[in-house]
Amino acid sequence: MGRILKYLFIIIILCGIGLIAYAYVGPWFGADFSAPTAEVRKPVILDAN
Repeated sequence: MGRILKYLFIIIILCGIGLIAYAYVGPWFGADFSAPTAEVRKPVILDAN
């Protein structure tokens, strides 16, 4: 049981490091993480009595 938890912990740490590395290196490979810049307007109907 201890071995499984040890390996699971190592896998979680490696996934975290991989996610951080992808966040830094992703834009060089074409991944675009920027938010959309289009303005969105939607009417709001308030039900005030």
